[in-house]
Amino acid sequence: MIIKKELIKREIAGDTILVPVGSTVYDSNGLFVLNELASFIWDLIPNAETEDEILTAILNEYDVDEATAKKDLSDFLSKLHKMEII
Repeated sequence: MIIKKELIKREIAGDTILVPVGSTVYDSNGLFVLNELASFIWDLIPNAETEDEILTAILNEYDVDEATAKKDLSDFLSKLHKMEII
């Protein structure tokens, strides 16, 4: 998967935040706060070719059933698509 916008992941005051940089600053509505799972997925996106690769990594890392993991992944990736981040 390809990340289309310039965003830097930072840990600030215990929160994981995506900070827009470069021309992305003008295209975004501010910072993006990620929960633990979203942060985990974000780190996988650049090296993942498919959604299934990320799903497998989630299932290996977290104690969660496949249906829940698949829905959470789909919801997060859908938001990223809508914001034209991926």
